Amino acid sequence: MGQWLGLAVPAVALAFAACQSPASQPGTGVPAQCQQQAPAIQPVKTDILFVVDNSGSMAPSQKRVADDIPVFVAELQKSGGVLNSFRVGVTTTSVYVAYQYFNTVVDYYYPQAGWLLNIPLLDGGVGTERYLDDTDPELVPRFALAMNSVGIAGSGQETPFEATRIALQNAVAPLSLSDGGPANHGFLRDGARLMVVAVSDEDDCSETRRPPLVHENDVDGENFCINNSALLTPVGDYFTQLQNLPDGQGRNRDVVWGALAPVSLLNKSAQAVPCANQDAGFALCNADCPTSNAPGTRMREMAVLFDLGLNNLYSICADNYHDQLLALADIAAVPQTLDLDSNVPDPRLLNVTIVRADGTTQVCSVDNGGLLYEAAPDGGFPRIQFQGDCVRRQTDTQVTVRMYCAG
Repeated sequence: MGQWLGLAVPAVALAFAACQSPASQPGTGVPAQCQQQAPAIQPVKTDILFVVDNSGSMAPSQKRVADDIPVFVAELQKSGGVLNSFRVGVTTTSVYVAYQYFNTVVDYYYPQAGWLLNIPLLDGGVGTERYLDDTDPELVPRFALAMNSVGIAGSGQETPFEATRIALQNAVAPLSLSDGGPANHGFLRDGARLMVVAVSDEDDCSETRRPPLVHENDVDGENFCINNSALLTPVGDYFTQLQNLPDGQGRNRDVVWGALAPVSLLNKSAQAVPCANQDAGFALCNADCPTSNAPGTRMREMAVLFDLGLNNLYSICADNYHDQLLALADIAAVPQTLDLDSNVPDPRLLNVTIVRADGTTQVCSVDNGGLLYEAAPDGGFPRIQFQGDCVRRQTDTQVTVRMYCAG
């Protein structure tokens, strides 16, 4: 009679159940010995980078994020049926500022642009850590302190996309800070997913060029980035760089994006309107987002590239960010690709059962279109991708992997 080789996640006990097995004939790839253990799912690793606007208008928004950090972390700790390992770090949107002084363009470059900030100690001292792992018992209060200490003395030319690019470039550099290298070394773990969360009340104004082509002047006022948007580095270029970020195990890294940005509270649109508290035609806000500084056109464009449904984009103008951070944590906590700890003779042998919150089960396989199997690259793990009706949810209580065998 055919049997299953099975392993429930996060439990590690081997489970067997009677079933109909594929015919045990040469070339089927069906294991002949049921003592062979089914491949286990590796714990999910997610590295989370917050890119926070530290310009003069951001103090209230930074505090709102800090207030709801406990909610964000608690949601991450819900495993969705799979063990979850995560770490968090913070950088700012300040990379450079360019402005016209009389007839001369002046460029200033922030020397630690894109570097992860030191995480403050609970006693108010300066910590040495640049990121915190989920195993740290002081994760929640220290991460909240980090958000509250970002400051508001940064560049008024917000460049979250460029800051992200530099932060990740520094994270994969070969040198540590003590060796003269960047402060972000070691933040990205091999095989880990990456989530970037951009927080700003103004749109992105990023360029990879040095010196930048876009600069503030008296004619453009506060809208210089909007007026010269064609000169900025295209959003798609930054998206492509994120999509091609290596994971250290022979694949491109699984990257997700989230944002609290200057978009409408009602429908997440990016639409310019004159600010109510400014002279019409001089300063722009986003429609239905009165505390914004210019519409979040580029921020919205980046969000769409990652998620057509915009489940990853929320308005910076909300009174609090409780629900928004819950939604972003759900994205971070529930990947749709999971690593296995060993290759499978034939992917059609795999059968994965997901237990939903209401107790019902979803059976997923390559044959029914619920799973896509990817063989292991050199030095890495094979993985499965959940699709269609088998997309994982934060409320799932268990994920079980089984494999056909003949016995």
